[in-house]
Amino acid sequence: MSNAFCREHSLGAVLNFKKIALGALAVLIVAGGAAWFSLDKETRGFLATFPTNRDLLFWSESQRDAAFRALDRLPFLAKARVVPASAKPSPLPPGPPLKLALDVDAYMAGQRSAALIVLQDGKLRLERYGLDFDANGRWTSFSVAKSITSILVGAAIRDGYIRSMDDKVTDYLPQMKGSAYDDVSIGQLLTMTSGVRWNEDYADPNSDVARFNNHQPEEGVGTLVSYMRRLPREAPAGTRWNYSTGETNLVGVVLGAATKKPLAEYLSEKIWVPAGMEQQATWILSRSGREISGCCIQAATRDFARFGQFVLDGTRVNGQSVVPDGWLEQATTERTGIGRPGRGYGYLWWTYADGSFAARGIFGQGIFIDPKRKLVIASNADWAGGARDPAANAAREAFYQAVRKAIDDEAAAKSPLQ
Repeated sequence: MSNAFCREHSLGAVLNFKKIALGALAVLIVAGGAAWFSLDKETRGFLATFPTNRDLLFWSESQRDAAFRALDRLPFLAKARVVPASAKPSPLPPGPPLKLALDVDAYMAGQRSAALIVLQDGKLRLERYGLDFDANGRWTSFSVAKSITSILVGAAIRDGYIRSMDDKVTDYLPQMKGSAYDDVSIGQLLTMTSGVRWNEDYADPNSDVARFNNHQPEEGVGTLVSYMRRLPREAPAGTRWNYSTGETNLVGVVLGAATKKPLAEYLSEKIWVPAGMEQQATWILSRSGREISGCCIQAATRDFARFGQFVLDGTRVNGQSVVPDGWLEQATTERTGIGRPGRGYGYLWWTYADGSFAARGIFGQGIFIDPKRKLVIASNADWAGGARDPAANAAREAFYQAVRKAIDDEAAAKSPLQ
């Protein structure tokens, strides 16, 4: 299995989960059955599975199935900040059912899919749910949050909080001065081409993601900044792509320093409210109380689809894009190669040579956008093999192609030349 494949589906962020306090369960037992049944079914489901290992990569399927829909309701596991929704939800008008040359039920079973939504030309063409999940629930995004963070960076440039993609990281984070990030630009953070060493191998106990978990920061310095400013340079900035969730999390710290706002508030202001999201979302916080910008926005799958439609429509609010002119095209087309033919990386977006692009998270979360066909596909899942499930990834790519073919066949059937 290639390193590029592992990196593409690596965990969205290091969730520094606290050990689940047995006292939390004891309180429920002492309080009696009423306390237990006052919890929503997702929280009860998670507590019933009760993982004994705080590393979610080693949780069982049943533990993940329960946790992915309840992380933001388990304050003893992870704290979260609310992203307020819109008072005027954007409609998702129904379109004609999509006629696919494959068995959707079989596909969803193979993906261990919790939700699958297809929008085409702004209309709802397909909506299915599995794993006892439904339209009212929130599923955690993992690395899909990276692409949402990307749009927030564009918004911050248009709003004047960040001057340009060429600004240096140290312009906003003075504590990074004197480190390997002296020469790194905001754009290089978003394309993961800083050249700073970072090992995101979750199977390696000496990797940066593993060591970061136990890092003790200097007094007065946030854990992330404290760790990242110690890393050495391996290549000149801008010359090498290397997947780094640590740097994506650093993007969030830059955004916070520039906007002087919590990311959840800025997300609601620039995207969640103007795009007409129907439900509030939540964003998991780090130990320092900041949103983990590389990971873990919990939202309804319909709202993930609405986000895809918002991007497809040019991130426009009342006819005006929330990002600078031309910026979105740069963000969603290849800025650097990743060592795979026809594939690349933009500003925290995965790109295809045909002009489509995608947000992706470990375990099968995804938003696929094809501008040519006015297509958005939002999916949530719990892949059995996680990052190491090439079969599930290949099946999802085949599903994307099947949807595109169905749309092309419809267009051909309507053509006056037929």
